[in-house]
Amino acid sequence: MTDRDLIPAWVGEKLMPVDKLEVHQRGLRHKAVSVFVMSGNNVLIQQRALSKYHTPGLWANTCCTHPLWNEDSDVCAVRRIDEELGITGLNPVHKGRVEYRAEVGEGMTEHEVVDIYVADADETLSVTCNPDEVAAVRWVDLQDLEKEAEEHPDRFTPWLKIYLENHRTTIFGETH
Repeated sequence: MTDRDLIPAWVGEKLMPVDKLEVHQRGLRHKAVSVFVMSGNNVLIQQRALSKYHTPGLWANTCCTHPLWNEDSDVCAVRRIDEELGITGLNPVHKGRVEYRAEVGEGMTEHEVVDIYVADADETLSVTCNPDEVAAVRWVDLQDLEKEAEEHPDRFTPWLKIYLENHRTTIFGETH
């Protein structure tokens, strides 16, 4: 186990560094970060790499991750959009914090306290997928994404569906 495997999770009432896999196996409440890169009404989504230990091959928001132990969420957001997608030079804006709990398969649970970030970009943005993290990306109109997630829920991660169904205004505001 390395420091990169330790994420902030609550064990009882205390926030502690816990191995990421153990956090998901035990369903511990833990910190997370989600980033949505937007171009007008279009959102950049990613298909998770087939090698991921949960929800492989499913479509998710631009970037979803866990901050390292003692890492600020805003630093984590910028770091991970670079590590996962090779995207630099964006300034993600914090849009709020949400909490959810979802079964993600293989007996694992995501119980996340998520700092949500949105970054504006042009669709010509250079993206270089890290194949250990991301299988593919695509831009999709937000309304089309909502319709597709409703019609084909098995193609999307549980958290993306939760964001679209329960936290749309927090993330995208009233105008999108």
